[in-house]
This record gives sequence, C-alpha cells and structure tokens, in this order.
Amino acid sequence: MAGRGRAKMIGVNVKVRDGLWAVGALLLALVTLVAPLGRPVHWWLIVASAVWAAALVPISARWPRWAIVLTAPLNAVNNLLAIAPTSLVIFRAARSVRTQVQVWLLIGVTALLQAGFSGLHAWHAGDNITEYVLGTGFSVVFLLIFPAVAGALVGRRKPLTRVLMERNDYLEHARVLTASTARSDTRAHIASEMHDMLSHRLRQLTAHASALERSAAVEAPELREQVELIRKTSAVAMDELREILGVLGNIEADEDAGTRADVERLVAASVSAGVSVSLDWSGSDLTDADARLRRAVHRVVREALTNVHKHAPSALTRVAVDVGERVRVEVVNGPSSAPRGAGTRRGLIGLEERVGLIGGSFTAGPFTGGFRLTADLPLHPVVYAGSFRAPEEDEGAPRAAGSRVVEAPPPVTAEILTVPRVVGGGCLALLSVVPALGTVFVLLIVAIFSKPEMSRQEFDAFQVSVAHEEEVTETFGFGVPSDNTGCLRYHARDSSDLDFELCFDKQSRLTSKKELAR
Repeated sequence: MAGRGRAKMIGVNVKVRDGLWAVGALLLALVTLVAPLGRPVHWWLIVASAVWAAALVPISARWPRWAIVLTAPLNAVNNLLAIAPTSLVIFRAARSVRTQVQVWLLIGVTALLQAGFSGLHAWHAGDNITEYVLGTGFSVVFLLIFPAVAGALVGRRKPLTRVLMERNDYLEHARVLTASTARSDTRAHIASEMHDMLSHRLRQLTAHASALERSAAVEAPELREQVELIRKTSAVAMDELREILGVLGNIEADEDAGTRADVERLVAASVSAGVSVSLDWSGSDLTDADARLRRAVHRVVREALTNVHKHAPSALTRVAVDVGERVRVEVVNGPSSAPRGAGTRRGLIGLEERVGLIGGSFTAGPFTGGFRLTADLPLHPVVYAGSFRAPEEDEGAPRAAGSRVVEAPPPVTAEILTVPRVVGGGCLALLSVVPALGTVFVLLIVAIFSKPEMSRQEFDAFQVSVAHEEEVTETFGFGVPSDNTGCLRYHARDSSDLDFELCFDKQSRLTSKKELAR
C-alpha cells in the first residue's frame, strides 16, 4: 500500500510539473503577438504555434518518439519563441529511446522535415538561400541534435546504473550469506562436539548418580540427600546443555518453550514450591513466534523465578508478559523476610547475552525494596549469524554483551542520486539546455528593447522601389503585426493615433507606403 501511494504521489507531481511546463511554453510563444521577432505573421498562426508547442510537453511523456518528429512543423511559422523551447521536449523524449539506431533515425527524419518546413517559410517570406541555410543549420544542430543526443545518453545510462546497483546488491547479500553460512557451520560444529562429548559424560554421571542413590538408600542412608543432590544437579546440567545446543544449532528445542502454556507451567511449579507468584499475560500467544524469541522468554522467566527461589522465597512476585510490536517480559518481586542468599550474577549476565543476541535489551536491579528484571525483545529477532558488521568491527572479536545488532544495509537503488550522477547528468543537460535558453534569452532581449516606431521624417525618407527591407528592419526592427502579408507596421513617434505601413515584394523592395489610423 505504501509503495502504491508513493507511486501515485510521484505521478501527481509529474503531471503538475508537465502542466507548468506546458503553460510556460504557451505563454512564451504568445509573446510574439506583442513583440514579433522577424517578419510579422497572422495572429492566428502565432496562437496555433503556441498551442502546438505547449501540447508537445504531454505528448513527450506518452509518445516520446512522435514528440520529436512533431517539433518540425513549428519551423514553418515565424515564431522563434515557440521553436526554441522544443529542445527541452526533444531532450526529455530522447531519454526514452534505448538504441542509437532509433536516435539517429529520429534525428534524420526530423531534420529533413525541419528543412522542408523551413524552406516553405523561407519561400513564403522571400528569404535568400544564405538566410535559409544558416537558420536551418542552427535549428538542426543546436535545437535538435544536441538535446537529442544528450537525452539519449542520459536515458541509456539509467538502466545501466540500475543493473550496476542490482549487481552491487547481489554481491552484498552474497557476502552476508557467506558470512552467515560460515558462522552457522562453526556453531554447528561446536554444538556437535558438545553433544558428542559433554552430553555423553553427563548421561554417564546421571546414571552413576542414580545407581549410587539406590545403593546409599540401603547401605548409607545418611548420604542419601547428598547423593540425590548430585543426581538432580547432573539432570539440571543435562537440561541446560540441551538448551545451549538449541541456541547453537537448533538441536532438541522444545516446541512450546516461551508460549503462554509454558510460562504458566513455570509459574505453577514455583507456586507448588511455596513461592507466591502471579502471571499477567497481555496480547496474543507466542505459539507461532520465532523459536529464538520463545527460548529467550522461557529463559528469562525461568532464571528470574530461580533467583526468587534463592534470594526472596517469601516475597510476592509478579510475572508480566506483554506481546505487541515487541515482547516485554517483566518479573518483579517485593521485599522478602527471608535472609538473602549470595549470588554470582552469572545467570543475569547469561540472560543479558542471550537477549542481546536477538537484538533485545535487558535490565535488572533493585526496585522498591525488592528486585525487578526486565527484557524488551523484538517480535521478529534479527539474525545474528547473517547480521552485517560495520567495516571497522573485527570479525574475530567476541561480541560484547548487550551490543547492538546491525542488519544488512538496504540496497542502493538507481533512483538515489549521487554526486557523480548529478554532475554527469548536469553536464549533459547543460549541453542541450544552453542553446535553447541562450536563444530564448537573446530573442527576449531583442523583443524588449526593439522600438517598433519611427518619426514622420524617417518615414518620408524611404522611397518606393528604392528602399530595401533590410534598411528598415536593421534600424526599426520588424514593427508590429500588420493585417497585410509582406507589410511592416510602425507606430508614429510624434503621434499617438497614427501608424506607418511599409510593404515589400519578394525581392524585399519597397512597393508602397501609407499612413494608417489606429
């Protein structure tokens, strides 16, 4: 659900960004209505070219190859502010083209179409061959080839980067799994040696103790209690060995250890031994929980109750297990009237190590005259064997009790920007953006600072069949849009309600001039 929500949010942001780009292209192209850059054309052609340029933005997202080709017809209209931003559309569309053959095929087709539409415009406007070649060459090189090649390089780099990241992720997880296998083999070997050697000796000791207990009952009754203690101690040692083997190699693990039924049995055993113990279990049972978590719960409760038996047998004791996002085990006993027994704290140290191995935290200490033992355990323990150590951590060093377990880092995806990628992508984008932005900037400067007006003396100085169009445009610009094709219209500098119109033929010679009321 979170992934779909994030994808939906990204989609909304992309649509908003495309909408802003489209509006910006539309408004920029419409500037030609009030400040024509070149021979004025009909207003409806300017509006049509502006709408066309704006429509290319969403088209480039859905049909990128068509968007590149569809930039060509704009060259048939004298609206440079609609042509210049199309380089950004070409850059974006070319990112979706995966092969060099397709890129150059699209560039070739689009270049031919641009040359054809530019030729149509040059023929209609009466431009000479030099102006046509220079204009077409600039448009093809700087507004087509540069952005298309840059966009194609960026687009090809993205899947290659994703493959590199996937390989890096695979190698990282392979390293983690190799370390996990090595540690698992080591623990299995240790467990096997302990099982073959220690368990055999303990079973022999238990058998001899049982035989000695039977003999002492007949021949030396006064030694019966000591012999019974030896037998029970050896049996307890055997049980603890089985539990250690279960931690090391999952050998002979109790299926219901740490469940609610198991904890209730531990509490009932303490009650039958004369200790006042109550159980408070909240949350679901741990029947289907991880075996390491259940063993930790069992060991914490058992060790805590053992300490109560030894040090505070007459105290009121409460065992609380809270199962939620984490499992919290708490054993609290009140003050005891019985003398406190001596202890080595080895049991508590063992609990702290056991809890730390699965990523939990452990605390134990005096509490309001009594003693409190608390273990906070993860519901899904980390795998210590496959955990990732920091590079500075020594693999051969023993793990400190209570130290934090660090999981393997998440894979670096291709969407994460790094400094080299930003610099590389920025250089390629700059290669395509600078010509477009430079063209737009120059055109806007010309449009803003050109003055489409002349005085009457300057108007009278132009003679029909003698004056040339370049003489007029070099000094006064292309004027304001005129209703007549091939005519330039200028405001009268000395009159607010008068305009001058100069009309030229296809050879750019002045054919007529007249005064027009606004």
